[in-house]
Amino acid sequence: MSQTVVDGGTGRASVDGVLNFAWDAGIFTATDAMDAASLTRSTAIEAIDTLIAAGVLRELPNARVAGEYRAGRPARRFELQPDAGVVVALDAGDTHLTAAVADLAGATLVRRQIAVSPTQTVDERRAAIVDHVAATLADADIPRERVLALCAGVAAPVTMRGASPPHPEGFWERTNPGLIDALTEWADVVEVKNDAQLAAAAEGTEGGAVGCRDYVALLAGERLGAGVVIDGHLLHGAHGGVGEMFAFDFIRDVDSAFGLGPSLERHAREAIAAAATDTTARRGLAAMDPARVHGRDVLELAAAGDPMAVQVTEAIGHVLARIVGVLGNMFDPERVIVCGAIADGIQPVLDAAQKTLAAQIHLPAPTLLRSTLGGDVVIRGALARARESARTVALPHRVARAQAG
Repeated sequence: MSQTVVDGGTGRASVDGVLNFAWDAGIFTATDAMDAASLTRSTAIEAIDTLIAAGVLRELPNARVAGEYRAGRPARRFELQPDAGVVVALDAGDTHLTAAVADLAGATLVRRQIAVSPTQTVDERRAAIVDHVAATLADADIPRERVLALCAGVAAPVTMRGASPPHPEGFWERTNPGLIDALTEWADVVEVKNDAQLAAAAEGTEGGAVGCRDYVALLAGERLGAGVVIDGHLLHGAHGGVGEMFAFDFIRDVDSAFGLGPSLERHAREAIAAAATDTTARRGLAAMDPARVHGRDVLELAAAGDPMAVQVTEAIGHVLARIVGVLGNMFDPERVIVCGAIADGIQPVLDAAQKTLAAQIHLPAPTLLRSTLGGDVVIRGALARARESARTVALPHRVARAQAG
């Protein structure tokens, strides 16, 4: 395949081309950048020098000095400047706040989590979030001016501009208490996203959807939420409501938008109560206090073959099949990935759902997968989104300002 070679000046295209190559290249030479970005040598070197002057790249000792070169003229070597900036990610959950600071290579420098009360007022929650971001940066000993991009995830629909629509009970306004305005001065690029959309970003970057252009990331812990990617594009909607699951309040055999954890617990309590009069062979799930049963207990017992726990997971598998069937009929994804902390033990439910999934959908049924990213899927998605914003927006803007100044 032939390549078009770009010549002339250090315009935006040549600088962006070298930056995009350098982002994941590690140590490279001008020849490497020239070939990857389809530039002439002089243009590649000018772009590299521009990025060095802006503090985005740094030049390393040449190969001979580093002891890796024996004969001939040693090549200049470069890499992304480790101190060019950082990115910040935030998972603003109902009962916890998790923040992380990462370098441009994606390595987490500091991760900090605190508990918060779900009864906080809008003003109290906004202040708690801003204070938590400040404390996390302080822990990392990072000044605000080094933050290139910040991405926050919230359990609410979010428009492309970072605002949430009004909720009948005020939940969305409290969950997203004007964060786009509260945090706007904290980074060159600030974004607020729905948490399930960030789960989808994480799955597409490092999880079960790598290389897939049509998938749904289903957050399924306390409440259901879906991040929908179709034809490679993350869907939002006019009010950020694509993937909101309150419609399942009206779907037969699902009846609510509660997640798989609460559903497992409710079915387990009903099964224990129904078997309460049978005192023979009371063991496993049947012997548990229904008030203390947890979804994790049901999954562990089902995996060990406990008959009542298997029965409960079969019932929840049927519910999940209905949910995935609706998503499959609406969006036609190739994969549906169950995400969140509950995914660690959810395989018995997935196995049960797979048995009846084909009957729930007229299109070919999507592959149903368990996420391997655990309870950090939202914060990992926020980091991935912040890194992308740093690469495509924040750093190019800083380079342009350096050139203009």
